[in-house]
Amino acid sequence: MKGSLPLTDKEKLSSMASLVAYEDSDSEAETEPAGSFNPAIQMKDASDAVRPPGPDFASEVLDAKNGGALPTKHGSCEDTAGCRLPLARLWSRDSGSCPNQRLQWPRTEPEVTFPTSQPARPSLWASHAPAGHVPLAAARLKQVKLFWGASGSPEPSCCARTGSETPGEDGSSSLQRRWREDCVVPYTPKRRRQLQKALSTETGKSKAVEPQGPCAGRAPAPLCVAPQVSEFIQPYLDSQYKETKIPRKVLFHLRGHRGPVNNIQWCPVSSKSHMLLSTSMDKTFKVWNAVDTGSCLQTYSLHSEAVRAARWSPCGRRILSGGFDFALHLTDLETGTQLFSGQSDFRITTLKFHPRDHSVFVCGGFSSEMKAWDIRTSKVVRSYKATIQQTLDILFLREGSEFLSSTDASSRDSADRTIIAWDFRSSAKISNQIFHERYTCPSLTLHPREPVFLAQTNGNYLALFSAVWPYRMSRRRRYEGHKVEGYSVGCECSPDGDLLLTGSADGRVLVYSFRTASRARTLHGHTHACVGTTFHPVLPSVLATCSWEGDVKIWH
Repeated sequence: MKGSLPLTDKEKLSSMASLVAYEDSDSEAETEPAGSFNPAIQMKDASDAVRPPGPDFASEVLDAKNGGALPTKHGSCEDTAGCRLPLARLWSRDSGSCPNQRLQWPRTEPEVTFPTSQPARPSLWASHAPAGHVPLAAARLKQVKLFWGASGSPEPSCCARTGSETPGEDGSSSLQRRWREDCVVPYTPKRRRQLQKALSTETGKSKAVEPQGPCAGRAPAPLCVAPQVSEFIQPYLDSQYKETKIPRKVLFHLRGHRGPVNNIQWCPVSSKSHMLLSTSMDKTFKVWNAVDTGSCLQTYSLHSEAVRAARWSPCGRRILSGGFDFALHLTDLETGTQLFSGQSDFRITTLKFHPRDHSVFVCGGFSSEMKAWDIRTSKVVRSYKATIQQTLDILFLREGSEFLSSTDASSRDSADRTIIAWDFRSSAKISNQIFHERYTCPSLTLHPREPVFLAQTNGNYLALFSAVWPYRMSRRRRYEGHKVEGYSVGCECSPDGDLLLTGSADGRVLVYSFRTASRARTLHGHTHACVGTTFHPVLPSVLATCSWEGDVKIWH
């Protein structure tokens, strides 16, 4: 343009540097291929670079008046073939950082050579130097691989790629090329660091959980069960169960779970009733020899979340489990294989086998419906839906044509739908006006001899109901004295029906007389809430309890 004064070389360089410094990082795409050498770019890099004093860099200062000639000495940045490598830039375009960010230049490092015939190993100085004096480039020398360019000569060790810097994995291949060229780690923004940390955490969790799931292809080991019957159970197999004696002392204290134990159950087969099943929130369920030795026979880690419910099959050779990972598994104890695997659409909190057809079970959880599964077809055969929030417990009545569900009703002003009676075949509601008090019932149990059932309520008492329609509640008999306080405290009757057993939120175990509703004995067994109690089906004076602390106790 006419009338404009000619710019000097120094003003041209300063204006060029200001344009480069405030250039938008996202406006241009990367056009320079990795490993290429361009003299023009070499001159530009030399003009923008600020080199710290040191023996590895030339002490001459670039003078714009002498034509911008580069110094002839380059120290360690000049390779043996005579080709000059590009000098380190202050920042990378892809990183989006500014020139005033904190940069750490690599200090003077001893030259390290790796033999091409043997795998690369970390050098002695990198492993034995003090932590405060290890250079930045030395800290990143892990799994170093030699990179051979197009000319056939290896690049220096400082430009070698590590095993974790693979181009194209996260879409930042241009940034990886700049790292190899510059030998300086650019500043990473805080948002990108947080995103990378979250991705690495999720990847580590998936890798840690993956071997525990059923897709890992590693079945649990077969359960080692002695062929002979326990010597303590053998004398009671042929005799009729007469009466239950209240235990007084602890026989075994079973520790092994790392989380709260939700429930426990003895094996329903009398000859194998020395085995005890415990379900825990630590994603596992265990099988114990709770009569002879008190040892753990096997631990099953089939779920990726807490295991809320697990039940013995009526044959005593399988265990059905469901958890918060929406998964259902039927495990064969003799072979360690999974005979059935299903995926529910809600978190499982309770499941029960049908008393007649042992191939069918009903499960419920954090959903407004319950589902009946058929193990033979691995499909849902029936659904039971109500206006509720979740299902707390399921109880089949004697013939299996009807069952009860204890629910968390969605309405605060009405006491209906707390306990619902269902017809198993038609999925129809028989009655939803059974319990009229404003308390939820976390557990249900059936009396072994009389047509009645009991419900544990959050009102700190046990209520008694008739097991035939219209399922009336008894106003005369109520079992009080324990605490529930929101825990899923279980209750159970003794095999002869004379005693009633329940846990308590303060760790106590209370034994009531079923006829008189008076308290027979109180056992101070746990420091945390006692949520599971069960009598042995054969031995008259053996009792098992579990707590929210994660331990199981066997009483005798």
